[in-house]
Amino acid sequence: MSSTKFSKIAQIIEKRIDEGEYPLNSKLPTHRVLADELDTTPATVAKAYKLLADKGRLESFIGRGTFVCEPSELSMAIQAPEDEADFNFSILQPCLHKNVLSLQKAYQVAGQQLTADLIGYTEHSGHKAHRQAGVNWAKRYGLEGGDVSNTLLTNGAQHALFLLINALTKPGDTIAVESLTYPGIMAVASLSGRNVVGIPMDGHGVIPEELEKVIAESKPTLVVVVPSHQNPTGITMPECRRREVAGIIEKHDIWLVEDDIYCFLNEEPIPAISNFIPSKSFHISALSKAISPAMRCGFVKAPQGQVTSLNAHIRTNTWLSSPINYIAATHLIDTGEAFEMAAIQRETACQRQHIAREILPQLQCHSSGYHIWLPLPESWKAERLMVEAKNKNVIVSSGSYFDVTGNEPDHIRLSLMSVSTEQRLREGLSILKALMDSDVNTLFPF
Repeated sequence: MSSTKFSKIAQIIEKRIDEGEYPLNSKLPTHRVLADELDTTPATVAKAYKLLADKGRLESFIGRGTFVCEPSELSMAIQAPEDEADFNFSILQPCLHKNVLSLQKAYQVAGQQLTADLIGYTEHSGHKAHRQAGVNWAKRYGLEGGDVSNTLLTNGAQHALFLLINALTKPGDTIAVESLTYPGIMAVASLSGRNVVGIPMDGHGVIPEELEKVIAESKPTLVVVVPSHQNPTGITMPECRRREVAGIIEKHDIWLVEDDIYCFLNEEPIPAISNFIPSKSFHISALSKAISPAMRCGFVKAPQGQVTSLNAHIRTNTWLSSPINYIAATHLIDTGEAFEMAAIQRETACQRQHIAREILPQLQCHSSGYHIWLPLPESWKAERLMVEAKNKNVIVSSGSYFDVTGNEPDHIRLSLMSVSTEQRLREGLSILKALMDSDVNTLFPF
């Protein structure tokens, strides 16, 4: 039995799930029934079911059968590459082939610098030199007031979000986020039993008057914003709006988490919101977007009075982030190579944004970000386009995964950096454009 055959069966089943033929929580046909329908063997169907169970689309119970799972919004919005033939526009990451050689050398240096002290336990979330590297990284891109006493190390930005949400709120509390936001924030809130409320946005980010209204009506404990190259809209909040947001936070008994993971993509450094309210804000930066997702190095600048509590949470959660990653990261930051790598990624993003605007003329914005928030023709719904694009080996993220209100925005999010070359970028975007230009009612008259 070829792996191709059961993979094709799995694709048929997954398409039926996506199109609603097999609804969420419904029971699928038995192996034998589906095998007869598709002219294959029960063993092939069993392997297809197993493949989809590993992807989280199905769940099997002994004696009860196989059922359709409700997919995680995070896993659907950010789909790991499975086939090199795919044009994967769902992952926000650097163009990794540009960074491989520098990372190889950095980890060689890390290996040479290993000592007994560095590979043992340590206090304060990590070694002083590594915290200083985090201070230097964030300072370059607009953060003030960071030092080794108020900067903590985490296993990347996602771990930092999980840490702060669980340390600063309790189950049942409300967290205010941008009305269109990164699904990872919603995933943390859901897993932790926190409620989420959206703050309406305009072209400069969260609207101050709406933030005031949400605070008054929903009484959130915490506000989370992504001020630079916001995911998914791509909006970068100007300094004047940042000052307005800071002023509102200052007036209320509330914390701010500033997830500034894309700060290195700004043409010039923009002051962090945290600069204006250092006693009420937590600033997150990390190396996953500039260097590599594998380099799990996140930095949190916290109010001095919260450092001890956060260190206790980190010890309970992971004890400390891997010093080996931080030795390599510190070498890259101290030598300046990390900033050069970040600049190359920004230049690459600018080039790819230009290509996207050539192929997709409906794009109006000029951005240096990793992604675009693409409006769809009136005839297309985001969910349907996502399914049909996938049938053409083009993987995109539906706008519905980012909408806090549960609506389906008439947009999709496209990452421009995860496709390996500019040529493949053009090919994938051209396929997507041809699909969007087609009449969905003619293609699918039923």
